[in-house]
Amino acid sequence: MKVQVLQENLERGLSIVGRAVAARSTLPITANVLLQTENGRLKLAATDLDIAITSWVGARVDEEGATTVPARLISDFVGSLPPAPVDLEVPTRSREVHLSCARNESTINAMDAEDFPRIQAISGGPVLRLEPKALKHAIDRVEFGAASDDSRPALTGVHMKTEDSRLTLAAADGFRLAVSDIELSEAPEESIEVIVPARAVRELSRLIGDTQEPVEMRVNQQRTQVQFVMVETELVAQLIQGVFPNYSQLIPAEWNTRATVSVDDFKRLTRIAAIFARDGSGIIRLEMIPPEGGESGGLKVSARADEIGDNEGVIDAQVEGQPGRIAFNSRYLADVLNALHGETTLEVTNPYSQGAFRQVGDASYVHVVMPMYVDWGTGER
Repeated sequence: MKVQVLQENLERGLSIVGRAVAARSTLPITANVLLQTENGRLKLAATDLDIAITSWVGARVDEEGATTVPARLISDFVGSLPPAPVDLEVPTRSREVHLSCARNESTINAMDAEDFPRIQAISGGPVLRLEPKALKHAIDRVEFGAASDDSRPALTGVHMKTEDSRLTLAAADGFRLAVSDIELSEAPEESIEVIVPARAVRELSRLIGDTQEPVEMRVNQQRTQVQFVMVETELVAQLIQGVFPNYSQLIPAEWNTRATVSVDDFKRLTRIAAIFARDGSGIIRLEMIPPEGGESGGLKVSARADEIGDNEGVIDAQVEGQPGRIAFNSRYLADVLNALHGETTLEVTNPYSQGAFRQVGDASYVHVVMPMYVDWGTGER
């Protein structure tokens, strides 16, 4: 193999696929990145057997070929080179890669490309064409809700399901639920219902970036793999096998109290209260005060820790229904507020049932959080 590629292009390609390199594996070659010529370009690929990322960069190909090299070594080396053409050469039947750039020359020990795990393209299954901005927005609003504990594998992924011309993404960890819808340009010929690992979904959001071209989502017939195809990048992930909970019954259909409030103001008080909540079991208390006697309604945000003190703040809120109160874990509250903007509504039935956050003016998103149990009479948990 003999190839010349620009340093900045090679560095960018290595950074893209590097997130799929195995950190620890019993298969040493998964710590390598594949370098392969393909249709006049240089193909870079990495996999940890759960996800695989492939990227193509423009190159001048003088001799076809393929090899694999340690991902960390070549990434560090290329990242340290000046912005100039990089020449890569692998002599016939050699296990070494010679690299040169400007006045820098190196030789890196390689492993045979034949031993690298095959990354199969998916064809024959259902295909969705997704608007990249809408997909990224939906991912960023739900993926953080997936469980990190793999005792219930289905909850460590993001559930994706099509219904008519809508794709719904949902994530839950037993304490919270995030659901976001994407409107499709047309209904798929075949319905899709899969659970994609949360890590793969996060990587997809990163890869989408500022992409303008549609993202193709392909699922194989066996429903074991999903592939997301972009212009110069592809991601393949092993699907999680299992049954995702019927989350629709967890979304409250009614409320006794609803508060509409500025997200920025809510976040500011939550950050302050979280300082005290750190030493108070992570509990933040919310009280919704309806308008009375000519005064506007309000939302009171408070936290207390017996050993350090307490904090209380109030912001204006449009409160409908009865006075209401509920307590949440401070991290869960911060997570949902970071996924919102403008104004949000908080709907509550009682202090011991889940609360629902909705984006004002956007019916495609809902986030449900289970309450923390506190004794509102004494303030003790």
